[in-house]
Amino acid sequence: MDPLEILHAEALYLPLAPEIYERQLDCLELLYEYNRTRPHDQAQRSALLRQMFSEIGEDCYIEPPFHANWGGRHVHFGRSVYANFNLTLVDDTHIYVGDCTMIGPNVTLCTAGHPILPELREKGYQYNAPVKIGRNCWIGAGAILLPGVTVGDNSVIGAGSVVTKDIPSDVVAVGNPCRVLRPIGEKDRLFFFKDNRIPAELL
Repeated sequence: MDPLEILHAEALYLPLAPEIYERQLDCLELLYEYNRTRPHDQAQRSALLRQMFSEIGEDCYIEPPFHANWGGRHVHFGRSVYANFNLTLVDDTHIYVGDCTMIGPNVTLCTAGHPILPELREKGYQYNAPVKIGRNCWIGAGAILLPGVTVGDNSVIGAGSVVTKDIPSDVVAVGNPCRVLRPIGEKDRLFFFKDNRIPAELL
């Protein structure tokens, strides 16, 4: 059995085991190169992301600096995903992000956890659970998504929220812990920010 399979089994394991850690370091070499690219190196950035990620669609953009435990090895992006500065992907297992999703600055998507039992933490044990974000979502600045959560299509996660449980589709959810504030509704078809109307030609 490939030693990396345990990363995806929601089982306890030792992340510093040599057969795991050495392969993780290999992935981080590409991440290091990505973060050293210059702003005009767009073609190089795209090429590196295709090497780094498990899957990545067309027209995706991640603003450096970008941080990832495995350099994106277990990350699956659809098309036209945008992520602002300081995206942190704790990608010890799979992270899925759907088409046209936008991710604000300083967002963390975290798949890794550690046991509550002190004796196991002292020995360095870890477990992982996947994070899934649907298509056309907006994850606000500074949001944190914890292991095992799913955010449904079209939903908005407010800035600074901590998502500890699944969020359904077509809602605005905010807070710590993150809870559904309201559905996306008719008012959102009229106003884009406070009392600012959406121009009729955009509808």
